[in-house]
Amino acid sequence: MPKFSINIGILLIILGIFSYILTGAASATALIPSFFGIVFAGLGLLANKKESMRKHAMHAALLLAILGLGGSFGGLIGMIGALTGGEMPERTGAAIGQAIMAILCILFLIAGIKSFIDARKSSD
Repeated sequence: MPKFSINIGILLIILGIFSYILTGAASATALIPSFFGIVFAGLGLLANKKESMRKHAMHAALLLAILGLGGSFGGLIGMIGALTGGEMPERTGAAIGQAIMAILCILFLIAGIKSFIDARKSSD
């Protein structure tokens, strides 16, 4: 799970940088995925370095994924609506970035929950 946290972090950092560049550097809010990515990667590195902190770091990463999903879910809904025949969101670039961030957070949540279930089963 820590390696996955680092990988998600790297993808979010790249997403934030690309979003910022592709939106013409109009707003620093396009970098929000990068800020989340830095924290994801940091938590993954912490979990790798200190075995005693692994559980706490991964719980914090899951909380971060929930917060990231909450903040980006609107973009995902907007893009799903646009892909199913609705109107394109007003700020399409921002909606695409949010949708990608939401998908990455959902993937992390699924993997994290599965990992916790597997860990619980193996400890019983």
